[in-house]
Formats: sequence, structure tokens, C-alpha cells
Amino acid sequence: MQPKVKPFIFSLVLIGCVSAVLGMTVLSEAPVKHTAPVSAPAPVSKTVLYDSLRLDTLALSREAYLYAMEGYKNLQDAGEIHNPRFLTIVDFSLPSSKKRLFIIDMESNKLVFNTYVSHGRNSGTDMATRFSNRPESFQSSLGFYVTGNTYRGHNGYSLRLEGMEEGINDNALERAIVIHGSAYVNERMVNAKGYIGRSLGCPAVPSALAKSIINTIRDGSCLFIYGNDSNYLALSKILYKTNPLLTDTMLADTMG
Repeated sequence: MQPKVKPFIFSLVLIGCVSAVLGMTVLSEAPVKHTAPVSAPAPVSKTVLYDSLRLDTLALSREAYLYAMEGYKNLQDAGEIHNPRFLTIVDFSLPSSKKRLFIIDMESNKLVFNTYVSHGRNSGTDMATRFSNRPESFQSSLGFYVTGNTYRGHNGYSLRLEGMEEGINDNALERAIVIHGSAYVNERMVNAKGYIGRSLGCPAVPSALAKSIINTIRDGSCLFIYGNDSNYLALSKILYKTNPLLTDTMLADTMG
């Protein structure tokens, strides 16, 4: 089966994604229309890039990385990626006390960001173990997203996300799942509590880095949120076009 393709149209977002203790209304700007997709960067062997960036030393799981690369390619083939230069991976198989957000420049083959990122308050405390696409669940949703336009709301400069997987994360716009900065996402919180603060489902990032991160990946780049969840791996149509198993090509690539 082919990845789900749908128009990249954003509706007005009225409910912001805020911290675990507040729910506020967001004031939005008019959606930004995307231009036609640009040429994708030249392909690099999956494992070569993983090894050259030494992502294992930063604790990014090889599984999360390989799944991200596979879905990134499939979304490009489907014409969904308008900003192919950057690939963002959130690895929720890691605790929130670890820097589990990774942004890779696919043109220069460099890691440009590695920092903290929050999960939803009902997904777990330090570890995210529960995931949902349901509104008001206050849980994170796994899978592939395409970044949208920016707006300024209660949480400041924010970035809309369109969930690309039906039944898995396609309520992201309705739920106002966005990237925004937060004062509860930083090393100080880790040192004080052993884990960072949690959101209502948004992948919130450190306030000091939010603007730079958002401006880097906005307008049509690929974001993949990974977690230890067998249900997602079995259901994702973006990862597996024909069956819920790694293809022979991916397995061979994994082996070296």
C-alpha cells in the first residue's frame, strides 16, 4: 500500500498545546502555502551516516534512525516532503532526562541539533510508554509528521505539525500538537527532578533553542517520533508498504 497522501492544508488552530498544568487559547497567523517540492539531497547509505555521525554515542537507537530514514524516503517518493534538507528524529525509547531530539542536515550530512524534548503528561513520567491519537488524551503520538507554518500563541513562536498516519497521529492539527519552547524543558529540570516537564502532547523543546529549531525545520520537512510500541510498527503504512516487517534491503543495510 502507498503512504497516505493528502493536501497540505492547515485550519485555524484555536487550542494551544501548553504545559501539563495550563490550557490556553492560541492566536494564529494565516497558514503559509508551500511551494513545489525541491530536489532531494543525494542519498547516503543509512548506516554510513549513522556511523559517521556517531549517533550511537549520543544514544539514538539504530532502530529509530533506520525507521526514520525509510519513512523519510517513502514520504519523498509520495511528494509529501517540501523541505527535504532536514530530518528530525524524536527517540522516545530514551528517557526525558536524555537529549532525545536529533535534527540531521541531509545535504551536509551533519547533526545540527541534539537536545531535550518533552512528551505528553499521560504518556509517562520520565519514559514515554503510552501513546494516543485521541483528543484530550494528553499523550504523545508516534509516527511521521510533516512540519507546517509558524504562528505566535500563548507559548510564543510555535510550529504546526501535520500527522501523516491515519489512525496514528492524524489528529495532530485538531489536538494542536505543535513544536514550541518551554521553560520546563532543560537540563536544570533534569538536575532538580531527574526528568523534564511534560506537555499536553506536544514535543516541546528548550525555550532558548525553540526559534532556531523551528526556523530550521519549518515548511515541509520530515519529523519522526519513535517509541517502543509494537502496535505502531505493525500499523504504519508509511514504514511498510507491503507488510509489517523490515524489508530485505533494510535488514542487509542494518547488518553493514
